[in-house]
Amino acid sequence: MRAFIIYGLKRLGQFLLVVFIGVNIAYIITHATPIDPVEQSIAAVTAYGNTSPEAIDLMRESLRELYGLKGSPLEQYATFWRRIVTGDFGPSLSSFPTPVMTLIARALPWTAGLLLTSTLLTWMLGNLLGGLAGYYRDNKTLKLIGVIAMGLHPVPYYISGFVLLVVFGYIWPILPITGGSDININQQFDLNHVVSILKHSILPAASLMLIGIGSWFLGMRSLVSNVVTEDYVTYAQLGGVSHQRILFSYVMRNAMVPQVTGLAMTLGTIFNGAIITEQIFGYPGIGALLVGAVYAGDYGLVLGVTTFSIIGVSAAVLLIDLIYPLLDPRVEAS
Repeated sequence: MRAFIIYGLKRLGQFLLVVFIGVNIAYIITHATPIDPVEQSIAAVTAYGNTSPEAIDLMRESLRELYGLKGSPLEQYATFWRRIVTGDFGPSLSSFPTPVMTLIARALPWTAGLLLTSTLLTWMLGNLLGGLAGYYRDNKTLKLIGVIAMGLHPVPYYISGFVLLVVFGYIWPILPITGGSDININQQFDLNHVVSILKHSILPAASLMLIGIGSWFLGMRSLVSNVVTEDYVTYAQLGGVSHQRILFSYVMRNAMVPQVTGLAMTLGTIFNGAIITEQIFGYPGIGALLVGAVYAGDYGLVLGVTTFSIIGVSAAVLLIDLIYPLLDPRVEAS
């Protein structure tokens, strides 16, 4: 237990360091852009009429305080971290006066529900099928799945998204191709709304899963093919241990450790899929929100989305790191 606590504290320290570095990089990049949100807001207000210079100066002063741009660079940096700690990124420029946190709270469940669910399902199905294919190497059905996986593996997921969009949106229009749910139903948590959300998520999730399953399948099949030749597996087979127990308790458990590492790395790039997939299918998630914020020069919203993305992905990786000792107790000693 003591070893696990030490291991957990090390991983927690790494988590805090990654979040600190990532958020600081996001802060530096947004401050290095030539877009000034204050001047952009003033230009939008004064474009429709004459405004006195005194009023413009007062507006500029108020907006700089509103966006955390008042004072020296050190004071702005301190204000930025104070807002992160308090969860207040100020109002959104493109959706003024709606707070940034409100926009993120609306979009985050869509991205989390779509990408986390599709990523975890892809990982579980790919590893299960790959484990079966590596252990039962003469099974024709699993061999066929392997051929399909090899064919789909090099295809970019956005290409599969466009193909699904054309097939099921135009050639055989049986699924919705845009939005997160129907707009003509009651937007409350009831059966009709849940069914509508599930229908709208099928194509975006399928575009990610079709390609991802092949990658996990090939990796797990290769790992299991190596593990199954180990002496302890042969000894278990000669000892009369059932094939099911050998597969799941002896073979796949040992082959799973590298795949868990791969899952952690995949979670680190999960928001890459959000940006393109949500743009293709018009999905109202974090990716679409970030793209709109960049085009609008919405300084606060970009910072809010990137900060939440960094914290969310880092927390998911931390959780997986804490699961490692359950698969391989030797990890605690590392």
